[in-house]
Amino acid sequence: MKDGETMVAKPFVKWVGGKGQLLAQYDALLPKGLSKYDDLTYVEPFVGGGAMLFHVLSRFPAIQRAVINDINRNLIATYQSVKEAPLELIASLADLQEQYRSCKSDAERCKMFLAKRDIYNSGLCRKIETASLFIFLNRTCFNGLYRVNGKGKYNVSFGKHINPLICDEATILADSVLLRKVEIRSGDFEEAFNDVAGRAFAYLDPPYRPLTQTASFTEYSKEGFSDSEQCRLAKLCVDLDKKGFLWLMSNSDPHNVDIEDNFFDNLYDGFEIKRVFANRMINSNASCRGKITELAIRNYKE
Repeated sequence: MKDGETMVAKPFVKWVGGKGQLLAQYDALLPKGLSKYDDLTYVEPFVGGGAMLFHVLSRFPAIQRAVINDINRNLIATYQSVKEAPLELIASLADLQEQYRSCKSDAERCKMFLAKRDIYNSGLCRKIETASLFIFLNRTCFNGLYRVNGKGKYNVSFGKHINPLICDEATILADSVLLRKVEIRSGDFEEAFNDVAGRAFAYLDPPYRPLTQTASFTEYSKEGFSDSEQCRLAKLCVDLDKKGFLWLMSNSDPHNVDIEDNFFDNLYDGFEIKRVFANRMINSNASCRGKITELAIRNYKE
């Protein structure tokens, strides 16, 4: 890290559906009392890239306990490595960055990308290597996608990046400090709430329900996330509400393509549903890119 460089906690990977561009809108929807309580547990059962996690913990330092979870075990291994071994991870990433930047052509870079992807998919890597390859592939693949096939193998293509920042030392160090107060889990989203009691606030950002049959451009796990899973999540939200936990959830808005599709309006009837504007960054159909709305659902008013 360069002298005088500011350490700012932020996502260490690019994540499709991440909330970086929407933080201002979602920040306005957070409970007003988050800055008051040091006994509150913050929970994210679908942490993904962690834009909201790093925003909330940076903005509300009084929060002393957080729990994050994701079904993607390699993503969670990367979070654990950032938290527990940032210097070793930085050294591994610096080596990968040097190797990549020494390549003289797209053909050489693509060959390296595919070789590292094969190693990553072998399942034989120790945690630090898994983490460094996870970040490497994220920074060098097509559009920062994370997609796996039916066998759970990462299959995103090479992105033709010439000089990507693979080793972001400042971000890893800042994130490592913030993650000290975070319990990191990997499993079903309901398991994120095990051992959580008392005052709690959860942000839920599940895999979005596809707006069309062709809009599901990525699977973050080989299990997928069907409408039945969306219904199971809604039941969990009802249970959390009964426990007195506050929660805010984001999801796709079916009204973008079918004004008669009230799947979420019916599923979360009785809770507050707001529509926020987002930029659709990735879609195979150019006519579907641009400003659309997504849903912000919560069980509190302020």
